[in-house]
Amino acid sequence: MSKTLLIIKPDATERNLVGHVINRLERARFKIAEIRLVRLTEQQARQFYAVHEGKPFLESLVAFMTSGPVIPMMLEKDNAVEDLRTLIGATDPAKAACGTIRYEVGRTIEKNSVHASDSDENAAKEVAFFFDA
Repeated sequence: MSKTLLIIKPDATERNLVGHVINRLERARFKIAEIRLVRLTEQQARQFYAVHEGKPFLESLVAFMTSGPVIPMMLEKDNAVEDLRTLIGATDPAKAACGTIRYEVGRTIEKNSVHASDSDENAAKEVAFFFDA
């Protein structure tokens, strides 16, 4: 079993899509090992998205991710990172494959409803950010 991180973002929590996302995860046979409801501070959001430092969208991303509650989850499954990336779809919901979470509920590139780790290395760091503190 490998681990990965999924975050239900503020646009999805605001629209009461938490159950929908969790249902999709469970149907895809992910095990939710840990789950929290948190409100990120600006400092926490900047630390989490430090990889994007210097990019033009960072300020907007930090503002968005601190605008409401988020739900980080540590998920377990064989091939967790790749399978989750397939399930959520492309970052831009307009380019996401039909049937993916972002295709179904995402609105824009920024307000795409979910974040998922993009590699096993980043999954370990991101899981630790929320669950090993």
